[in-house]
Amino acid sequence: MKAYVTGAGGMIGSHLVETLHQKGYEVVGSYFHPTVDISDIDQTGIRLFELDVRNHQTLLSWILDYLPDRIYHLAAQSFPVVSWKDPYYTMDVNVSGTVGLFEAIKEAKRIHPDYDPHVIVISSSAIYGQALQSYSADNLPKEDCPLLPLSPYGVSKAAEDLLCYQCFDNFKIKVCRVRLFNCTGPRKIGDITADFTKRAVELEKRGGDKLVVGNLKSTRAIIDARDVAEGLIVLGEKGVPGEAYNICSSHIFTMDHVVSCIEKVTGVHYELVRDPKLLRPADERLYAGDSSKIKALGWSEKLAYEDTVRDMIAYWRKKLA
Repeated sequence: MKAYVTGAGGMIGSHLVETLHQKGYEVVGSYFHPTVDISDIDQTGIRLFELDVRNHQTLLSWILDYLPDRIYHLAAQSFPVVSWKDPYYTMDVNVSGTVGLFEAIKEAKRIHPDYDPHVIVISSSAIYGQALQSYSADNLPKEDCPLLPLSPYGVSKAAEDLLCYQCFDNFKIKVCRVRLFNCTGPRKIGDITADFTKRAVELEKRGGDKLVVGNLKSTRAIIDARDVAEGLIVLGEKGVPGEAYNICSSHIFTMDHVVSCIEKVTGVHYELVRDPKLLRPADERLYAGDSSKIKALGWSEKLAYEDTVRDMIAYWRKKLA
């Protein structure tokens, strides 16, 4: 079984290619401007190469040459903060890149009528946006939640999500959409857990206990990327084409819990320094969803958040040594 992962140089993609290989898949991954250190990936039995998904002709040539059985589309500009600064680039990568992938698949199916890949596209729970304010921890949003994104990133992912359905309905491409909630893990940069664990390790190295933080009152459910990788593989094997699936941790907490877990791992009690520059122009009060639909396929969350924090502290200690 041949698997192709776009965005293999991202945090989730890097764990996905490793997990796919461990499960016996033939794995090829592409990356462009990777957000992880490629040397951190165990590339034994895995082929990685550089490809910009916006280069539609190159992407088409690759799909026609390899004809993967499973395509996991993770390539994206995935930082909401960056999308406020550069919405043009965000739309180009996330929307145009996805259009290029589907056009390549359509052409491959035209040339090879028996070609029928399963495609898993990573959208985002950011597409729900303002609609999340109508929910609570006792009434979490399912996949029928309205799409009311609050950032250019969320808008780009809503367009990508709808593109997937359009290609399923019109061209019978077997695609599942993943609406991923907050996710972190070793190799992650640019989210609260990655930033706080890195700062904690930097404080270890230079001395001090002043931890710079942003909004600690928002509510999140943060899942480990390694659990997400398992879920994506389950969807490649059992997901219903055309359907959307939330992937979210079942453990919901306010962001001050992040600090508590870091303090437990490091044994340090921090003085918190709030930096207004770390606050977003718009921020969803609740950020959690109902994952019962993918759980019905046999997926479950295995890693506790404290274990994720411990592994990320260990990662930064090694990287910053």
